[in-house]
Order: sequence, then structure tokens, then C-alpha cells
Amino acid sequence: MATFILIHGAWHGGWCWDRLVPLLRAQGHEVLAPDLPGMGNDPRGLGADPLGEWADFTAELVAAAQAPVILVGHSRGGLVISEAAERVPDGVAMLVYLTAFLLAPGQSLAEVAERYPEVGPARAIRPTEDPGRLDVDREEVLPIFYNRCSDEDARAAARRLVAEPLAALTTPLRISEARFGRVPRTYIEATDDRAISLRMQREMQAALPCQAVITLDADHSPFVSDPSALARALLQLA
Repeated sequence: MATFILIHGAWHGGWCWDRLVPLLRAQGHEVLAPDLPGMGNDPRGLGADPLGEWADFTAELVAAAQAPVILVGHSRGGLVISEAAERVPDGVAMLVYLTAFLLAPGQSLAEVAERYPEVGPARAIRPTEDPGRLDVDREEVLPIFYNRCSDEDARAAARRLVAEPLAALTTPLRISEARFGRVPRTYIEATDDRAISLRMQREMQAALPCQAVITLDADHSPFVSDPSALARALLQLA
């Protein structure tokens, strides 16, 4: 049996995996779905390098987990799992990018997202009193993050979003072929994603090929809109 560690994306928390976790555990797997530090319900403050802090946190979970570890990152969580693999490459059996940012060394999320101004949450982003964080309009994100979810589910998820550290989106990725590059990786693409378009997903895959690609007919949030299909995809890998 495997240990799945599920890393949420920007503005979200570990709660986003609530429907998926029992489906994986029902098959005998260990599952961890934490709030990253300073996100979800985690009250910790963050310094100038939240991406590094999150990668350290995730690497510690990997080091303490029972092998084999399947490390899953959604959306911005792709950056976190890449940097975590750089820290503990021998502890990760597989990296899984769930409609996530799969970036090359030195790239940042903002740099890549700016190439595709017609997609993504840019129009929903709002400033906060803290200049180091960005929030999102809870109405504007509904058709971007949750377009295949029921209205009730979409609004319930949107209410739980919290402000995202700006530095997590602008910090260049610090990974190497010698460490991150030796960890097997799989991409789970979503065909109806309006936050990271299918074109974006496939261009990232072309730049950093994965050992396997699984296609879901899903939106940006299949853990809410179709957790059963997502569970089947992940169980293939275990």
C-alpha cells in the first residue's frame, strides 16, 4: 500500500481533498491532506519565502511517511511538490501533477501565467490590507475554479478560500535535474479547466515530459466535482 500526500493549491486548504481522502483510504492507503503553513485553518505566519517553507514542511512529511510515497500537487501545489522532491528525492516514489504547474528550474508561476492572460483567475484577484497577500472575489472564481461543480458545492468551497502569499506566485522554482529530475512524475490533466487551460497543461508537459499522462473530463477542481474519477486515476498509480 502507498502513502498519498495531497498538497493543495493557491487560496485553498487541506479541506479541498475531503471527498477524495476516504475513497483512497477505503482501498487501504495512508492519506495525508494537510493545510500548508499559513493556509486553510493553519494560523502560522509566513516569512519572505513561503514556497520554501511549504517545501520544507512537505519534505518533512515525506521523510516521516511510510513508503512508497505518492506526492500529489494541485495547481500551485505543483511548485511545492517539485521543491519538496528536490529536498528528498529518494523519499518520493512518484510526483503527481493534478492540473498543476509543472515548471522548469528558474520559472515562476506568475511568469508562466502571464503568457496566457485569457485564462486563469487574474480577473478575480483582489488586493488585501496585507500587501504581501492576494485574495480572490468569491463570485468571480466560481466559473474559474468550480465550473463543473454544483452551485452549492462551488459556493461552499469559495467561502473557505483564504488569501495567498504573493511571493509564492513570484518566486522562481529552485530544482535540479540531478535531484528533482530523477523522481518519476505523472500528469493528470483536466480537459475543462478554466484556471489552467488544457493548452497550458500540455505545453508544460511537452517542456518537462512525464512518464505517464492521465486525462480527466473535469474542471480545475475534480476533488469536488468528480472525486470518484480522481480516485480511480490515483489508484492506478498505486
